[in-house]
Amino acid sequence: MPTTAPHALSDVTASDSTLRRFLHGLPGVDAVGLEARAASLGTRSIKTTAKAYAIDLAISMVDLTTLEGADTPGKVRALGAKAVRPDPTDRSAPPTAAVCVYPDMVATAKEAVAGSTVKVASVATAFPAGRAPIAVKLADVREAVAAGADEIDMVIDRGAFLAGNYLKVYDEITAVKEACGTDARLKVIFETGELSTYDNIRRASWLGMLAGADFIKTSTGKVAVNATPANTLLMLEAVRDFRAQTGVQVGVKPAGGIRTSKDAIKFLVLVNETAGEDWLDNHWFRFGASSLLNDLLLQRQKLATGRYSGPDYVTVD
Repeated sequence: MPTTAPHALSDVTASDSTLRRFLHGLPGVDAVGLEARAASLGTRSIKTTAKAYAIDLAISMVDLTTLEGADTPGKVRALGAKAVRPDPTDRSAPPTAAVCVYPDMVATAKEAVAGSTVKVASVATAFPAGRAPIAVKLADVREAVAAGADEIDMVIDRGAFLAGNYLKVYDEITAVKEACGTDARLKVIFETGELSTYDNIRRASWLGMLAGADFIKTSTGKVAVNATPANTLLMLEAVRDFRAQTGVQVGVKPAGGIRTSKDAIKFLVLVNETAGEDWLDNHWFRFGASSLLNDLLLQRQKLATGRYSGPDYVTVD
């Protein structure tokens, strides 16, 4: 489902000055209130039946990820097999949403998940730093799409954003969106840990959505501060308000640092209580994670049998 800049807001991107005026006109973020609400929602008690549902939902939302220099075709094929059938001993366990790999591994991943519902996502645009000429970034995207990527995870130019060059960031996102064509959905990564303030995260969220992002994503998972309940709550508020104003729905993907079932369920509560049930689907919400899936599977087994399985119950990615 491609996303385009809605007509109601198209005038705000007409020039650098109008875009700056719009972004700096967004309401300031009450940091204390934001963090208090995120913490409060994280204390919600989830009962056994709801917990079982939440665990399966979380599994279905995982972008199972390997983004290492030592990635091999064998590792990617194994990851794809795990995404398709996370628990080989229990066919009722749902598949993950996607596998996420570097562009040169897309064809291998595509072959590994063939015939399943699992998508292939690829990081691009000189991930994770984003320090490359635009021509190189677009070539990166086109190569991944040509190899069969269903989704592209791009990184914004944080230097341009922090310097206040919002139109440059906007133009780059729109160019990447165009390079994705009509089939690949675009996730725009802000690297929230480098944006310094909640106000900047709010501005980046609206900038990404105005430029045509299908998803807005917290982080690369490659810096010290990645997804947090507070920054994800802020982005959920942004997509909720954006749809209310434009009618366009945009997804959210927290990534990095979400390792346990307990963490994942807290994030699902944030989604339900902030954006609403329409986002409780892997078309609109994802977890960028590698180790999270194993804990979800162990907790799922615990609910089914009443005991924890040994560490060899799940594969080590």
